[in-house]
Amino acid sequence: MAKVVIVGAGFAGHYAALIMQDALKGKGNHQITVISRVPKFTYIPSLVWVGVGQMTAEETQFDLKPVYDKVGINFIHGTVTEVHPDDQYVVAQLPNGEIQNVSYDYVIIATGPYLNFAATEGLGPENGYTHSICTPPHATQSSAAYLDLVSRMEKGEKVKIIVGTGHGLCTCQGAAFEYICNIHNDLVDRGLRDKAELMWLSNEPALGDFGIDGLEMRYKGTVFTSEDMVRYVFEQYGIKWEIKSHVKKVEEGKVYTLNLDGEEKEFEFDFAMLIPPFKAQPIKWIDKDGNDITEKMCNPAGFVKVDANYGKPYEELDGPDWPKTYQNPTYKNIFAAGIAFAPPGPLSKPNKAPDGTPIGPTPPRTGYTSELSGRAAALNIVDMIEGREPSHTASMAETPGLCIASMKNHSTSGEAATIAIYPVARNRAKYPEYGRDLDLCIAEVGLAGAWFKSLLHHAFLYKLQAKPGWKLIP
Repeated sequence: MAKVVIVGAGFAGHYAALIMQDALKGKGNHQITVISRVPKFTYIPSLVWVGVGQMTAEETQFDLKPVYDKVGINFIHGTVTEVHPDDQYVVAQLPNGEIQNVSYDYVIIATGPYLNFAATEGLGPENGYTHSICTPPHATQSSAAYLDLVSRMEKGEKVKIIVGTGHGLCTCQGAAFEYICNIHNDLVDRGLRDKAELMWLSNEPALGDFGIDGLEMRYKGTVFTSEDMVRYVFEQYGIKWEIKSHVKKVEEGKVYTLNLDGEEKEFEFDFAMLIPPFKAQPIKWIDKDGNDITEKMCNPAGFVKVDANYGKPYEELDGPDWPKTYQNPTYKNIFAAGIAFAPPGPLSKPNKAPDGTPIGPTPPRTGYTSELSGRAAALNIVDMIEGREPSHTASMAETPGLCIASMKNHSTSGEAATIAIYPVARNRAKYPEYGRDLDLCIAEVGLAGAWFKSLLHHAFLYKLQAKPGWKLIP
């Protein structure tokens, strides 16, 4: 009997658990245990709608334990604080303070991000002056603050709204793009758009970079870019923008920035939603002698090292350097997926301000990429349980990126940007000109994308609850 522990139950962890249970069904008395600090699964992409008051947080979530009980997976509601890879157990702290050691033969680390608001003074809803849509409570707070702002506009007040990233090394620009577009369209529908000045503030080197070095697409012999698309949208929506910017500090009603030209600027706001930088959830790695080996197992941000080629400068980094199996090189029974794995470097070109401040997006590993890496890790453990070498791969340089970016949620007047790239990480070894196959890249805005986005919300929440007909492996 093999004991598998999956730490985290977001897109990577939850999907990995269901995939593995399905693959091992009827093949022995194997035990799968999921440990999650949050007892609910959240469909994160829909939090953008929560943040503008068009959906409740509860509509994006479901309880995990009933799902796992149904399919025979153990569930522990707790926070993993330590991993002991030589002795093969993790330490979990339960909500009541109890400490539980959970042994494993194989483990997948899929913990998602720690929201590092502390990296920027004054950032965040708890100890700062900005809002977030990264968690259900944060999105709910953003909704309340936004609707309060709407009330002020209805009384004739003019306001300033800033949306974007709150640090020079942030990722998840796509979520912020969705949010500012939904705010614009919500205000249009309320007849209040003339009462608000909207500004996009980002660390991207160009509009539409999104932390993936942008994208190109070919249409009727002409190559268009995501920069063209976002510029067109912002011009049509009347959204101002400041890019190539690091947020140095936030005070009540004011953001202080530094850009790549060394310019320091100040921007006033009545409402700001700024994505924080991510680092790994705080987990210590302890060897058999009690030594802390976290630095050996993880990169400086705490993300777990896997089968990537680490240490190359950006200019030399290429497709073959990205991880494939998501297996740790030191402990072969340890895997990491989703945001928890350490990438070999950025996708977008890193830059620094004249004073050395780094300004450039870190690579996103959310959504579809999380699912693919979680699936690969799960099936590679199945391979090992059954006596085979890991055979399943999901390199970001060999897999597509798929995103439906909501701009307005409505069945007849909705809009969304449908974006597909192949592959996510540029692979110039295979595609010398652009690093991607432009025949498989697309970005277009329209009502069909809004329908698709709504369908994904309902379909994923249905499928990931292991409903009848939920089969995850073809």
